Amino acid sequence: MQREVMEYDVVIVGGGPAGLATAIHLKTLAQQREQELSVCLLEKGSEIGAHILSGAVLETRALDELIPDWKERGAPLHTPVSQDQVYFLTSHNSAIKIPGPLVPASMHNQGNYIVSLGNVCRWLAEQAEALEVEIYPGFAAAQALFDDNGRVKGVATGDMGRAVTGEEKDSFEPGMELHGRYTVFAEGSRGHLGRQLIDKYELDQGRDPQHYGLGIKELWEVDADNFRPGLVVHGSGWPLSKQASGGFFLYHLAPNQVVVGLIIDLNYANPYLSPFDEFQRLKHHPLIAQTLAGGRRLAYGARSITKGGLNSLPKMSMPGALLVGCDAGTLNFAKIKGTHTAMKSGMVAAQTLITALPASRGAGGEQAAANLSAFDDNFRACWAYDDIYRSRNFGAALHRFGMYLGAAFNLADQSIFAGRLPFTLHDRHPDHTCLKAAADCEPIDYPKPDGKLSFDKLSSVFISNTNHEEDQPCHLTLKNETIPIATNLERYAAPEQRYCPAGVYEIVTEDDAPALRINAQNCVHCKTCDIKDPTQNIVWVPPEGGGGPNYPGM
Repeated sequence: MQREVMEYDVVIVGGGPAGLATAIHLKTLAQQREQELSVCLLEKGSEIGAHILSGAVLETRALDELIPDWKERGAPLHTPVSQDQVYFLTSHNSAIKIPGPLVPASMHNQGNYIVSLGNVCRWLAEQAEALEVEIYPGFAAAQALFDDNGRVKGVATGDMGRAVTGEEKDSFEPGMELHGRYTVFAEGSRGHLGRQLIDKYELDQGRDPQHYGLGIKELWEVDADNFRPGLVVHGSGWPLSKQASGGFFLYHLAPNQVVVGLIIDLNYANPYLSPFDEFQRLKHHPLIAQTLAGGRRLAYGARSITKGGLNSLPKMSMPGALLVGCDAGTLNFAKIKGTHTAMKSGMVAAQTLITALPASRGAGGEQAAANLSAFDDNFRACWAYDDIYRSRNFGAALHRFGMYLGAAFNLADQSIFAGRLPFTLHDRHPDHTCLKAAADCEPIDYPKPDGKLSFDKLSSVFISNTNHEEDQPCHLTLKNETIPIATNLERYAAPEQRYCPAGVYEIVTEDDAPALRINAQNCVHCKTCDIKDPTQNIVWVPPEGGGGPNYPGM
C-alpha cells in the first residue's frame, strides 16, 4: 500500500497534558535559540480534550514553569481549592471525618485548582498552535515505524473506510506515515503503542509490574444551596472496604457544578465485582447524596489510571523515541495527581530533544539514540522524579498491608518522613493475576438504579457522547476466540461483563451455546479490558480516528 509520507523534526503522539507540554516547550526553546523546528501532534479524539478524563485537582507547578503568565492568557483555572475534607465511610449511611493532622501531607490541596482537564488541554492546544505546532485531531497513531537499525522513525495513522470484514469501502483512505527525527509517545494510561515499545525494547526490565486503577466520573449540576465553591472531598471505605481498595472524590467546580467519582484498584480479586455498580451505590451514601439531591447529571466517563509509580516506571528513552506522562506512568499516587508530573516529563523531553536535534542532523541512528539516552538522567534530576519518589511506597503499602494498616503506614511515611523512609516496598503481582475463580467468591447483589442518583450503563454511555463508525473492524481484538467461553466464562463467570464500565461485553446465546458479544460502539476507551482480562486475551487497538467519547467539561 502506498501511503503519503510527511516529514517532521518531532512527531508527538497524544494531545493530553504531557504531549502538549512537550510541544509548547519545544517550540518555545526553539524560538529562544532562533532555531527552525517542525513539530506535529496527533490526537485520536475528534478534538483536543475529547478523550481527556481526570478528577481533576491541578497542581500548577509545571504550568507555572511552562507558561508563567497563564493567568493573563486566560487559562481555564477559575476555582482555587478553598477547603479539604477527608472521610472514611464506615457503612452505607455513616462516615467518620478524618482530622487534619491524620491526613497525609501529600493529600493537602492548598494552592491547587479544581479544573476541567479537557478544557485545560483545549487551552494548551491554542497556545501550541500559536507557536506553529501542527495539531491533527481525529488521527489515531495505529503503528510505530522503525528504520533498518531498529530505531523508531515515526508512526503510521490508521486506515479510514474499512468495513467490519476488513475490506475497503468506497470511502477508503489509507493511513499516513509521519516520520520524525524523534518521536514522543504521550498516549496516556495503557498507551497502545507505548506498551508495544516497552516490550520491544525491554524498557521495564528490573521494574515491578505496572499497576492500574479504574476511575469513573460524573459531572453534575446541583442546587445552589448544595454548592460550596472550591471544596475538595476525598474518602475511602464503604462500599469497597471488603471487596477492593480505592477511594472516592467530590469536587465543587463553579458554577453550581460538582464532579463525583470513584477509583477502584484493578488488583481486586472477586470476579463478580462491578466497578460501575460500586460507583452507583456510592452516590446513595448520605455524604454524597446530600450534595447531588435535586441535581442533574450532565456527563459520564471512565478511564484507567497508571498508578504503579516509581517502582513500575520503565526506562523512558529508546532509540529515536521517548515515553512521557502516563504512557510511562509518572502519576503521584499519594497525591492522586499526575497532570503536573506528566507536563514536567514533557518539558524535560523537550529540553533533551532541543539538545539532541542539532547533533542528529546528518548523524546516524546510533548517534541519535545516544543523544536521547540522556532523558532518563535528566528526568531523574528534576523535581517531578523527586515528587513520585516520595510516593513510591503508597500503593504497595495498601496492596500488601490492606486498607487500615496501609493507611497507617502511609500517614507515617508521607507526613512524618516526607516519603524518605530508607526502604522501598514492592508489589510484584500483576493486576490481572489477582482475580480468583468464581467458585471461590460470593456473587454481589447490586441494587437497581433509581434514575435519580444511580443509573444504568447504557444511559451513562449515552451522555459520554460516545460514537464509533459501526461498519469498521472491531478495535477490541481477541488473541484466541475460544478463551472468553472456555476460560473466562467457565472459570471466572465472564468478568468482562462487569469490569467494563460501558456495557461493551455480554454473554449471549447463539445456536443454543453461550457466546461473547462485543458492542465495540459503546467503548469509552478506558482500557480496563486490556488490563484486567485474566488471560490477557483482549487487546485494545485504536478504532478509526475521531471515534470514542467526546467529554464536555470533564
